Amino acid sequence: MSFLPEAALDQLKDLLGTKGFSMESDVLAAHNAEARGKFEGHAEIILFPASTEEVAKAVAICAAHDIAIVPQGGNTGRCGGAVADHKQVLINLKRMNRVIEIDGRDFTATVEAGAILQNIQEAAEKHDLLFPLSLGAEGTCQIGGNLATNAGGLNVIRYGNARDLCLGLEVVLPDGTVWNGLSKLRKDNTGYDLRDLFIGAEGTLGIITKATLKLYAQPKHVATAWIAVPSPECAIDLLALARRHTGDAIAAFELISSFAHDLSVTYLKGLTRPLATKTNWHVLIELTSSRPKDDLETLLVDLLAQAVEIGLATDATLAQSEAQRKNLWAIREGIPEAQGYEGGSIKHDVSVPVSKVAELLKRGMASADALIPGIRPCPFGHVGDGNIHFNFTQPATMDKQAYLAQWESLNSVIHDIVAELGGSISAEHGIGQLKRDELAHYASVEKLKLLHAIKAAIDPDGRLNPGKVV
Repeated sequence: MSFLPEAALDQLKDLLGTKGFSMESDVLAAHNAEARGKFEGHAEIILFPASTEEVAKAVAICAAHDIAIVPQGGNTGRCGGAVADHKQVLINLKRMNRVIEIDGRDFTATVEAGAILQNIQEAAEKHDLLFPLSLGAEGTCQIGGNLATNAGGLNVIRYGNARDLCLGLEVVLPDGTVWNGLSKLRKDNTGYDLRDLFIGAEGTLGIITKATLKLYAQPKHVATAWIAVPSPECAIDLLALARRHTGDAIAAFELISSFAHDLSVTYLKGLTRPLATKTNWHVLIELTSSRPKDDLETLLVDLLAQAVEIGLATDATLAQSEAQRKNLWAIREGIPEAQGYEGGSIKHDVSVPVSKVAELLKRGMASADALIPGIRPCPFGHVGDGNIHFNFTQPATMDKQAYLAQWESLNSVIHDIVAELGGSISAEHGIGQLKRDELAHYASVEKLKLLHAIKAAIDPDGRLNPGKVV
């Protein structure tokens, strides 16, 4: 028996039809599973609406019966933000997956929230345009979830987060009404920016159903290099040099520890080491340009020569083919998977000012080793925008469960340092329920008051994604 009142269940069935909901155990199991395995959902029903109208009516039915709703996209999140309990209804937008329009004059894409990120990228590419949001889960994540968590990814240094790539939204509010804020405008100063309320809100204020996205000229040239650097400090100085030298043609600038690098090339098939040189730190840099006559390879070679000459780099290799480029990126993108083969992992998705990255790594690794002797740091990430995935693998001789029991203690150590450096405990994965209590600890009183006031104003009954963020 479902927890839903019979009248509500009948209304939802009549509205959505047989394809629009499921109470089957195998379907529910797939959507109740959480990507990191840290949380377990217990939803007894999941809805699959096919239009904004169906989302709105389903939300209105749930509101009339005081039923809480948990919005879910591709279910690739890392903070438990799309996990529902047995008295909450899951609503997944995967049937709303159209790329409605690619506009080559306004350089925009209008899409439904269930559109897969990779499909949006490919639709733009067919028009010789680029949608630059790129992350490891792009083959399965949905744009609605990307916007709801303000996803970042690999190209933030050049193009910004999901928030920076969105012009307008359509959103279903907690009572089932629809706010149509779809817009192609680049300038609109008519009051509060409502769009930004819903981006990064993780479905706690409304359910994103459509979005208008920014597109860019498709790059005509790409130049990619793997660089051995003596230290994180040198990596930061190299970034500054590269920005000046290339005229901000940098699309990505990734810092990778030797431990993270070694995990990828050891455990993942088909990957080759870019350099024979042994080094504690690596940088992966990529330049792009949409200008057909740009010579990025020469520009990058000149940069690398200058970096070696002044001691910011000790060795480097330039990708000479697309296969070599893909190998370099596979090493970087394979780190999370490879880390799983080495034992338990405690993860931190944090950001600090770029100038403070080296200090974060130095202090964080020392403090982690003092707390758990023999711990193996596995930091990597988008150092170009100050976002480090500051992960730690269990000591080689420590029991996995005993190690994972230290999760909160290690989080506290790292997050304290992040806070002291003026950083954020969540750079791009959101808060969800994983970091809700930490947000309450680290955020200012004034910020928390504003967050709660916004939630109370838009969702006074707390029916949308309860228990998440605030």
